[in-house]
Amino acid sequence: MTDANRESVKGNDPDRVVISAALTGALTTRDQCEAIPYTAEEIAEEAAAAREAGAAVAHIHARTDNGSPTYSTERYQEIKDEVQARTDIVVNFSTGAIHEPVESRAEYVRETQPEVAALNMGSMNYAKYSESREDYVFDMVFENSFSEIREMVTTMQEAGVKPELECFDTGHIGNTRPLLAEGKLEHPLHFSLIMGVLGGIPATAENLAHQVRQLPDDATWQVIGISEDQWRLVGAALAMGGNVRVGLEDNFYVSDGEMAESNADLVEKAARMARDVGREPATPDEAREIMSID
Repeated sequence: MTDANRESVKGNDPDRVVISAALTGALTTRDQCEAIPYTAEEIAEEAAAAREAGAAVAHIHARTDNGSPTYSTERYQEIKDEVQARTDIVVNFSTGAIHEPVESRAEYVRETQPEVAALNMGSMNYAKYSESREDYVFDMVFENSFSEIREMVTTMQEAGVKPELECFDTGHIGNTRPLLAEGKLEHPLHFSLIMGVLGGIPATAENLAHQVRQLPDDATWQVIGISEDQWRLVGAALAMGGNVRVGLEDNFYVSDGEMAESNADLVEKAARMARDVGREPATPDEAREIMSID
């Protein structure tokens, strides 16, 4: 790896890639993809299969048995117990929501204490646009005020949970500054650079490189490409020494027209792409070291 490429790695491991599997999402349904897991047992089985395929982290939104999103502490605890009974994968819970009070989201993080939890770093118009239907699949405002961000990161700090800083645009990266000044966040930080949501930063390799240049030198980062943009961004991130997230929350397709039958299908492709550029998928323990998870 050249010196120029090593600069883009930041705090990541140039020889190991942390692959995260986003298993469920909050809005995806079986009408869109039959493989979406709903029950705690289904989510845990998907996590175990993703681990075997090369994933080190499982990013999870809780669902009820009928598939609707839930923010129940009991349900998150059930999912955590089921996952940990099957695999050593790092458990990462989402805290993102539309119209769900921050108090209920903070409660399940405080009580279940996952190793990692997502922390959305700003508000935005949030949409996915279907060119074929000339319509918006989702059309909403994703609200994350500074006061809510502060409350969530305080909860994570007190519970010993590593924040995953989810940034949908470059300005969201800068929103870490006051939290660092207050001591709510501490280096090294871990970022997710989410690209391809309408309302956020467009999904290009140039934009990915621009965002990575804004990160602290000791930060770790992963790219999250949405829908058909996912595999191009996975390739760009792997070449830059970054980590990657795949999974049915973000993208249903292994390739054009070929829908995945499981999250493991998507992880297997990411692992193969990593090996093709000379990087090996990290184990969960290696991911804990790379991401500075205590």
